[in-house]
Amino acid sequence: MKQTVDWPRVAHLLRIGIFAAFAVLVGDMLLGWGVSDPSVTELPAMFTRYLSVSDARIFASALLGLIGIPVECLCWFAIYRMIKPYSERDAHAYRAGIIGCLAFGGCGVHVPCCAAVYLVKRFYANDPATVADEALRWIGGFLIPTTILFSAFFFLTAIVQIRAFAAGHTPLPRRCWVFSLLFGLIWMLLMRLIGDYGITNALATGWISVGNLWMLGGLHIEAKKAAQRGR
Repeated sequence: MKQTVDWPRVAHLLRIGIFAAFAVLVGDMLLGWGVSDPSVTELPAMFTRYLSVSDARIFASALLGLIGIPVECLCWFAIYRMIKPYSERDAHAYRAGIIGCLAFGGCGVHVPCCAAVYLVKRFYANDPATVADEALRWIGGFLIPTTILFSAFFFLTAIVQIRAFAAGHTPLPRRCWVFSLLFGLIWMLLMRLIGDYGITNALATGWISVGNLWMLGGLHIEAKKAAQRGR
């Protein structure tokens, strides 16, 4: 017999997650708001927009992500709670994804990304001719390894969630598989296609946060309906 889903706890976690996702999105937009500077030839065009980001915005983005990303990940346990009574295997795999994202998301990826922006500005101010080499050396040594690890857990979490919902391993309708973190990738591509504007670059930077808002918001609505039906 399936265990009963604790709907009040699920709803509480989803609400906190939505709030955290908004906070992280604000931080992402603070970091990503800017446009490419064609006068700068020492850096790839997509990186030149970060030269105009103030130190205060970088520090604020780092702080919001440092706090908000772990909270987001912990709130994914609302989804874990919906999967566990229906599939222990999917629940265990999903929990492993959560733990990995929790370990590498905030301190491992987001804060080093903010640090990379800060250092690129400093490298460029010190010697524009060497900024690309200096930045790539730092990113290759400190950011890429943790990004690879985070990405593995991120996609594990997203794929397991889609599989669990599509297979009916939750109390929610199978169609709820569409409420996925991967929506953020579609969002980012759409923003890139619109063009090189401050608002689109900022929203593209926050693609994971947008994916979180889509996922947590949609599931919160569906979870309320399921709780009312007594599932």
